[in-house]
Amino acid sequence: MELFVSTVKCLTENLLQKQQTDYDEVIEKLFSEVSGLEDFPKIPALQFEECAIQLWNWAVTKNVGTTMSKNQKAKVRHVACSLLYCCEPENPTEGIIRKQILMASKTGRTWLDCKNSQMADHFLRLAVKSVETLYSQLTCRGDGAADITSCKEDVEKDLLRILSCQAESALSQGNNHEAAAYMQRCKDMLLRLPKDTAYLSLMCYNFGIDTYNLRKFEESAFWLSQSYDIGKMNVKYAPGSEVQAKVLRLLATVYLEWDCHRFQEKALNAVNLANKECVSTSGLYLKIRILLRCGASDDHIRGGLNEMLQCEVSLEVCLGTVKLLMSEDREVLAFEYLKRVCQRFESSPDLGTALVLHIELLLQRGKELLGKQKIEDIITGHYTGKQLTPQALTSLHVMLWDKASKHFEARNYSEALQWYNYSLSFFKAGQMEPNLAKLQRNRASCFLQLKQLEKAKEAIKEAERCDPDSIFTQFSVYKIAVQEKNVKKAADAVNMIGLLSKCPVACEDRLLVSENAASNLLSLAAQIALENEQQETAMKALESLCENSKDEAQVLTALRCLVRLVLSTIEKSSDEMRNVSLDVLLPYLKMALQKVSHQSHMTVEQRTDEASWFRKIAWNSALQCESSPDRMRDFFVLSYQLSQLCPPDRTLLMGQKTCLLMAAAAALELCRKSPHSDQTEELTQALEHIQICWEIWKTLKASGNFPLDPTDTLLLLYEFEARAKLNDPKVETVLESVLELENIETKVLEIIAALAMEPPAHFPLLCKKALRVALSLHKKQPQADLACCSKCVHSLIKLSLPSGVSEVEAHVLEEVWDYYEEALSIIAAAVSQCQSHTAIPWLPPPVPSNRTAACLLYN
Repeated sequence: MELFVSTVKCLTENLLQKQQTDYDEVIEKLFSEVSGLEDFPKIPALQFEECAIQLWNWAVTKNVGTTMSKNQKAKVRHVACSLLYCCEPENPTEGIIRKQILMASKTGRTWLDCKNSQMADHFLRLAVKSVETLYSQLTCRGDGAADITSCKEDVEKDLLRILSCQAESALSQGNNHEAAAYMQRCKDMLLRLPKDTAYLSLMCYNFGIDTYNLRKFEESAFWLSQSYDIGKMNVKYAPGSEVQAKVLRLLATVYLEWDCHRFQEKALNAVNLANKECVSTSGLYLKIRILLRCGASDDHIRGGLNEMLQCEVSLEVCLGTVKLLMSEDREVLAFEYLKRVCQRFESSPDLGTALVLHIELLLQRGKELLGKQKIEDIITGHYTGKQLTPQALTSLHVMLWDKASKHFEARNYSEALQWYNYSLSFFKAGQMEPNLAKLQRNRASCFLQLKQLEKAKEAIKEAERCDPDSIFTQFSVYKIAVQEKNVKKAADAVNMIGLLSKCPVACEDRLLVSENAASNLLSLAAQIALENEQQETAMKALESLCENSKDEAQVLTALRCLVRLVLSTIEKSSDEMRNVSLDVLLPYLKMALQKVSHQSHMTVEQRTDEASWFRKIAWNSALQCESSPDRMRDFFVLSYQLSQLCPPDRTLLMGQKTCLLMAAAAALELCRKSPHSDQTEELTQALEHIQICWEIWKTLKASGNFPLDPTDTLLLLYEFEARAKLNDPKVETVLESVLELENIETKVLEIIAALAMEPPAHFPLLCKKALRVALSLHKKQPQADLACCSKCVHSLIKLSLPSGVSEVEAHVLEEVWDYYEEALSIIAAAVSQCQSHTAIPWLPPPVPSNRTAACLLYN
């Protein structure tokens, strides 16, 4: 025990000496030490009372401001109160007991504020016990009867406060019966403590609010009734008629929401009592609610409505009552009451609000003719000094536009125009306002549907005057231009929409309220043009959409439309116009490639679908470019690039191989047709296509056999040509690869030989090598083709002999003589073969023996 005493004293001193706000650790240690005590054992330590008082006072001073939390304050008070009870003497004095009552009751109250009812109950019981002890001591004293009475009254006040706290604690724990018992004891004490009437009444009212919020209607009704009854016990000290009326209104509301039909009489009694206590707008309105909910007759409800008018409630409340009547299907009463309200507030500047509501209700009930009459009356009043407030006028405009919009959607364009014209009547001539521009645009739409083009133009002219920088104004201009078949004006409007799309877009009758408003308008513009068979204008709109929209999916859809439109013209056009259309198509496909490549929100399936569609278009377009190698190359390259965005399979790889082969072939053809231009870039690109094609071809060959596929030969031929024209030394390696081909054809070698010498290429040695192999292959044939052999020999001799005979060197003559002998052997073999079959009618003259002469004869 000594250790406990020493620890508590040390911690108390530590806490009292701390200047900073970090008390939590010390408070927790103190609370832990003291909370371990059971039933506060008596500890004969005189210092404990001093510690308790110091801690209590410290908590009071620190409670000023926000230096300590509620929970910390409760724990310090808990410790102080516990220490005070621990050091309680056997016969405590009145002063000690009063300290106990104060500290225990306030500690209980603090724990209640911390929502810890169980801890609060413990200290509240201690407080009650101390109160009883003190009351017993005072009763035993026989001297000073007046003083004793005063002291007893103070003790009873303390007890009433403690009992009310116990009631609150019990209620918070869901023990309504126990809370009611505590409160009954408090009520019994009010005869001796009348000044606490208001306190107890308000406490019961708060209990009623708490249980009402928890939808515990029965308990709420009990506590609110208790509050009202307590308030009647002593009028002098009651909360006042306004508070009593407030209690009764809430009680009536509880009955209304609990079961209005079951408690109809109680609800009406409560609200009537409330209105007798202190009539108020909310009480009168509540009475109407109850009557309506209970299904009261129109006469009873009229009585309640008359009370409202007699009590001069505000226009706002009256109109709220009208809406309530309409919501409960009391239409006759609503219009009847609204008429009286309008008469009552005829001179009020806010009368317009009532008139607008009257129109709204008429239109809701389908009474358009009556509604129109009221609107026309308001328009007349607007120009005779009875103008609506800005707020009421705005509400009327919204209503008129909404009605017009519904008629427009139902294709009742004349009716829609009439409602828009009503709205227009409230604008002054020459007024500048964006809303007026919207209105004129809507009117123009109606005129267009009614085929009244001139009137539509007049309306749009007004819209342009008020708001020229609106995409919606420009869209209206566009629609009229399409109607007039004015291609230039339509194109200008489309361009303006594109430029304005970079600016923020406002709402337009709940239409197109998004960042893509301009894009959606451009899409609609294209649709309108196509419906009017104006393809050129539609393409302008779609192109603008592609340039300005941030929605890549929308752009891809627009590109598909553009592609289809171009393809439809290609089918009907001449060769010359076909090339023009293909040139238009190419940038669309390039844009599609860019969009599909950078589309981050697409699934794999969506990306594949888009890429495949545009890939096939590029492929088919390339096939139509036989006479235009540059276009063919571009389309095949695009087809290949789009195919890269699709999952690879055997079929796709075959397509990629073909695309690259054709692109390379087209590039080489382009070089052949323009021999005098710089071909380096074209040839380099062709080589790139060939190299990629080689990789794809290797992958394909690894997956299966292609015995009749000429890809190897074609790739080598294309690569040889490109490298030869680039003067690339690797050209010799390409020739070696050609010679390594199985079953190589002589025609391939002859082509290689020709390419080796085709300007700007000049590789005579490679040419001769190819020709020699070709000649060798010709000779190996069962029946040699003399024409082909002759051609090979002629070419070899031509390549070997220099331009002038006098400069011929011996080794060159030797080489040429070998070719002559080769020719003789071929001829001899052919003659021998012919003799075995038939007679030879003619023989060539003998060949000169002198090799030099033979060469001269050849030349």
